[in-house]
Amino acid sequence: MTLDRFYPIFDHPDWLVRALPLGVKLVQLRIKDRPDPELRALLARGRDLCRDAGAVLVVNDHWRLAIELGCDWVHLGQEDLDEADLGAIKRADLRLGISTHDEAELDRALSCDPDYVALGPVWPTILKKMKWHEQGLDRVRDWKTRIGDLPLVAIGGLSVPRAAQALGAGADIVSVVTDITLNADPDARIAEWIEATR
Repeated sequence: MTLDRFYPIFDHPDWLVRALPLGVKLVQLRIKDRPDPELRALLARGRDLCRDAGAVLVVNDHWRLAIELGCDWVHLGQEDLDEADLGAIKRADLRLGISTHDEAELDRALSCDPDYVALGPVWPTILKKMKWHEQGLDRVRDWKTRIGDLPLVAIGGLSVPRAAQALGAGADIVSVVTDITLNADPDARIAEWIEATR
């Protein structure tokens, strides 16, 4: 399966109602701190919205619910890997993306036979406090050399102008959060991203 090069991440399916009609074809729902019944309902809604639009939904972290809801993709951070049942994920035919930030994490991710590897933060990010400094484009090039044909997702501090730099350095996919969600005109920015990554 070839994934779209533009990969926005949202915290609520209401964002999908805006983004999918604009042409977004690959999206992650990263929903934190919700009670289980609400979380299940939000993920089910996101699944249905994406299926109706012919888009790929990636569920962040909640692999058990992703299996139960019949979703197609799950994304795990390194901490999530400690708790995840990779065998159950594979048996459910869930495709798997994994976050990486350093050499040891990349080795660990590759040992899990992922369907993509994410590297971040490529540039400084305001999304969350991280112990890693910006990785830079040289690290993007190095990761791509090491993982070969496996899709590489660049995340962290991405903007529309930086998308071309990340893709030029070897990233296959560029992922973004706050450049859209904190933008004064999110719909226009989504359209810019789609244009920049076509």
